[in-house]
Amino acid sequence: MDLLNTLVDKGLRRELPTREEALAVLATSDDELLDVVAAAGQVRRQWFGRRVKLNYLVNLKSGLCPEDCSYCSQRLGSKADILKYTWLKPDEASKAAAAGVAGGAKRVCLVASGRGPTDRDIARVSETIEAIKEQNEGVEVCACLGLLAEGQAERLRAAGADAYNHNLNTSEATYGDITSTHTYQDRVDTVTKAHGAGLSACSGLIAGMGESDADLVDVVFALRELDPDSVPVNFLIPFEGTPLAKEWNLTPQRCLRILAMTRFVCPDVEVRLAGGREVHLRSMQPLALHLVNSIFLGDYLTSEGQAGQADLDMIADAGFEVEGAGTTTLPRHRADALAASGCGTRPTGCGSHEDGACGSHEGGGCGPCGGHAAPAAPEQVPADQARTDLVSVRRRGAGTDLAPNA
Repeated sequence: MDLLNTLVDKGLRRELPTREEALAVLATSDDELLDVVAAAGQVRRQWFGRRVKLNYLVNLKSGLCPEDCSYCSQRLGSKADILKYTWLKPDEASKAAAAGVAGGAKRVCLVASGRGPTDRDIARVSETIEAIKEQNEGVEVCACLGLLAEGQAERLRAAGADAYNHNLNTSEATYGDITSTHTYQDRVDTVTKAHGAGLSACSGLIAGMGESDADLVDVVFALRELDPDSVPVNFLIPFEGTPLAKEWNLTPQRCLRILAMTRFVCPDVEVRLAGGREVHLRSMQPLALHLVNSIFLGDYLTSEGQAGQADLDMIADAGFEVEGAGTTTLPRHRADALAASGCGTRPTGCGSHEDGACGSHEGGGCGPCGGHAAPAAPEQVPADQARTDLVSVRRRGAGTDLAPNA
């Protein structure tokens, strides 16, 4: 297919596709799907080989968010039956992080619900970062705390944070349809602050909220312009008790097309398969590894994910390998640029140390609240009915008495 040959050539040269080419990827037929995956896989392998980076979420503060993001189980007015707790103590968070590191996670993502951190919150998270770094040598830490005020990104970096996550989520044109308590520009400004402080920027999207193909292309092109080092791609988990509870618009095939389009537009960036992969990709998750080079291990913020060992088995069975702590995630040209900006001067760096961020859709617009796949293919149900059988609320790990899933 001429389109795919063109996109592969552009991806290998880090050249931006046209909007028409990106839209054409989303419009391909199911008969062409494996060709699309194979083509995007060439670009993925050029820049990241067959390595898969593992990330682990620690939910520092769950629920009770004053923002009204329609997709979020922690939103203002949410009736979702999720865990609610205030800030974890640094030693509790460090213990939770250690579980992920023991499972092979290279990066720990610290997420807190809320509009944005106070200066006291920054001090608390800084203590947590220091505790995690002290007890887990070489681990990367990404903070995801919502909208940042002036100077806060610099304080997080001084405490040892390697990255900051804040997702754009959807196109600027439709942003007001999902959130009214802050703006799209607020999110852009926070990503810019993280960049400016020398943190590795992490920013992505949520698909499946009723957006058009044009919206998806718009947000991915906007992310390319912001130039984050990692782009998490989340697929909406329609939590019962939220305004989007009945938005079941995705198929495994559409998810793969969205991931392929993101890879073509962001060829040399860490594309992370984030919240919702278990629910929407189901048995086709291994195919997504040909498109992404990063996933979350184990559970998410307010919902359960696939068992950590199942993730590791899936990676091995698909012929990929877990990226080691001593391997640089980003291609050398990006890693060098990141180091030149001042990030990466600490022992862990912002993508590690030789040749070669947090995904999501929850509180503060940060961490993913991914789901848990049913053991069998779901039966067909009317589009206006919620599929609560596919969403398993998290009852274990940080903030509970039960061991984490990692």
